[in-house]
Amino acid sequence: MKIRESGMPEREMWENFFNPVKTLATLGINSQIGDVAEFGCGYGTFTIPAAKVIKGKVYALDIEPDMIRVTDEEAKKHDLSSVQTVIRDFMTEGSGLPDGSTDYVMLFNILHLEKPMVLINEAKRILKEGGKLGIIHWNYDPKTPRGPSMDIRPKPEDCIRWAESVGFGGATQYDLKPYHYGIVLIKKEDA
Repeated sequence: MKIRESGMPEREMWENFFNPVKTLATLGINSQIGDVAEFGCGYGTFTIPAAKVIKGKVYALDIEPDMIRVTDEEAKKHDLSSVQTVIRDFMTEGSGLPDGSTDYVMLFNILHLEKPMVLINEAKRILKEGGKLGIIHWNYDPKTPRGPSMDIRPKPEDCIRWAESVGFGGATQYDLKPYHYGIVLIKKEDA
């Protein structure tokens, strides 16, 4: 099931919105992190830099074969055998990853979909206790140059509320200038 249209720009424009290395460091992705899952890897904008710093694998999932192809090509170009791309309809089939198997889940620019709780619950399922959920989304501001329409764009407080409702806590919010915000939450024990 494809998610609602988000106004995803061409690759060159998209990658100019971020400094992926700095963004990932801000959101706590570092050499202490083991395995990471990314729902909707897109062009590999965050997949590739994450794979360069973590000690485990990055499971990069996307429903679009072209996005998987681009991410695979980038991984090969950087000689990153730790990137495992998966063409998958994770909205209807889940991630396919085992319970409690990842240290970090990236939900970047994807929670505008119709059922965000599907992804948040799947993130919870595959995260280890104490694992981190990283969220990035477009600011709730109609002046952003792209992004989903305002009627489906989540506010930071929506994302936090959704995650806390299923057992995440310790939310920390970041301003990821110029057009995005970031949130990191932790899977609570016994959640």
